[in-house]
Amino acid sequence: MPFSIRSFQRFPVCCSVMYDAGPFQGQGTVWNLSCTGWRLSGDLPMQPGETLSLTVTLPNEQRIEIPEAVVRWSRGQEFAVETMAIEPHTQARLKHYVKRLMLNLTEGSPLETGDSNPSRR
Repeated sequence: MPFSIRSFQRFPVCCSVMYDAGPFQGQGTVWNLSCTGWRLSGDLPMQPGETLSLTVTLPNEQRIEIPEAVVRWSRGQEFAVETMAIEPHTQARLKHYVKRLMLNLTEGSPLETGDSNPSRR
């Protein structure tokens, strides 16, 4: 796969995710996110090119539904997905959440990610 620069900055988080790939369902953890991409680990391994849907529970307990995402890379139980379809109101909520994460970083405030493992940051 050729190297490409991400169009959006990723931000560290630690939140639960449920994902569906056809008839199979997995659950795991989102480790970072942007408005268009997610890095996660889960109990259902995925392969590049596979499509799935996500239900993410953000640290503020807000749920984000991603009806379609494609796996861009995978390594064992860890993989990254790019959002392919998202409802406009959900996209607006996600942008608002990412904006808050960005403000926390620029203001030097501790991130409210729920991540207690500094090696994941």
